[in-house]
Amino acid sequence: MSKSPLANTETFRDSVATIDKEGKRVWIYPQKPKGKLYNWRTALTVLYLVILFGLPWLKVDGEPLFLFNVVERRFILFGKIFWPQDFIIFAVGALLFIVFIALFTVVFGRVFCGWVCPQTIFMEMIFRKVEYFFEGDSARQKMLDREPWNAKKIGKKAGKWATFWVMSFVIANTFLAYIIGVDELIRIVTEPVSQHIGGLTAILIFTGIFFFVYLWFREQVCVAVCPYGRMQSVLLDRDSIVVAYDYGRGEPRGKFKKNEERELGDCIDCYQCVKVCPTGIDIRNGTQLECVNCTACIDACNHMMDAVGLPQGLIRYASESNIAEKKRFRFTTRMKAYTVVMLLLLGAEAALLATRSDVSAAVNRASGQLYQEREGGKLSNLYNYKLLNKTHKDMDVVLKPENFQGEIQLVNRKTLHISKGGDIDGQLFIIINGADVHQRKTDLKLGMYQGNERITTINTTFLGPFGAE
Repeated sequence: MSKSPLANTETFRDSVATIDKEGKRVWIYPQKPKGKLYNWRTALTVLYLVILFGLPWLKVDGEPLFLFNVVERRFILFGKIFWPQDFIIFAVGALLFIVFIALFTVVFGRVFCGWVCPQTIFMEMIFRKVEYFFEGDSARQKMLDREPWNAKKIGKKAGKWATFWVMSFVIANTFLAYIIGVDELIRIVTEPVSQHIGGLTAILIFTGIFFFVYLWFREQVCVAVCPYGRMQSVLLDRDSIVVAYDYGRGEPRGKFKKNEERELGDCIDCYQCVKVCPTGIDIRNGTQLECVNCTACIDACNHMMDAVGLPQGLIRYASESNIAEKKRFRFTTRMKAYTVVMLLLLGAEAALLATRSDVSAAVNRASGQLYQEREGGKLSNLYNYKLLNKTHKDMDVVLKPENFQGEIQLVNRKTLHISKGGDIDGQLFIIINGADVHQRKTDLKLGMYQGNERITTINTTFLGPFGAE
């Protein structure tokens, strides 16, 4: 990607900015950013947090709007209940998400990381602001860390750590609410500890993880853990929009001198773009895996350009083609291919959702069982059934023959009542006149009805005598 033509070394690519030559952690003290893009990110953060913390409390017919209960294998999306039987919908949805991420990255680079990713939102827009409040800007933070431990330092550090822990606890509870539901979470928090040891342990573990990430691990999540940063090296090309330095305009760089006719490039080598970077890189070296497209460098550079009377946009959203060849954005063949694949998957997902039944039903012959002979020349087969209600309302259903004359007889049950979001299972007999059985295995269709409405059709088979023709 774009790189200063004056750079005669690429040693910056041999290691990440947060690790020194001896393999030790380089702590980052970014300056507090400010500017138009930072204000936009702040507004987006407010919206993001309202949605994130508000969604667990929204319900449809008494059920959460979103729930991802992995333990009970129960998922609710936009008020619709999904079960493991809906795996194909999740599989297509996952493929759609992957293709969308690929297309989005090909076109817009890593903008997701800087503007939407929870890690960046929480770290840079919440926890970092708390740190600025207690410890001051980057210079004061450095001085504080170098000072010996005294009452002032202990007070500031304790205040920051305590606030970090409280915020981590709130975030942990919110994420847990998406897994077990807000009602269960309230019971865990309000009822005696002895009744919810496992739940409280989970909350404390999640709180500890978030506290560790935002207090110490920080940008290492994006640099060393998240695979998305590695993916961009494969997905990005010369036409991808990234946060880029216009080296054609900026080089050769040099310090700004007042009242001097400038013969150098527009970069005044003030290092403000480096000082505000939360991952410690120099964007003037070109696109790097550590860059999360947070745009702090754009705001810092624009501020300095205004201060010295030069045009803004030395660092901006642009592609390599924009900068090197002065070309406008173009929709490439690769982008078109990803778009077509995404639209096909989107159509498949829409079709699956549109044809998805509110009830999942399976009726299968009991394994190892042959047909049974009954009075009056009738034959019967024993079946196992399982009925799943994916709606938010209780259902009373009946099973009726569809393509045959016969009788359906429940075992140890008179009616089929399925609670909302629940399931029932049991056994039943299908009874058919022997004279109507003309082959060894007969395909049967059962209709499941709620009142006079058929809500689904179930396919099964009926086993007859060996001599049936």
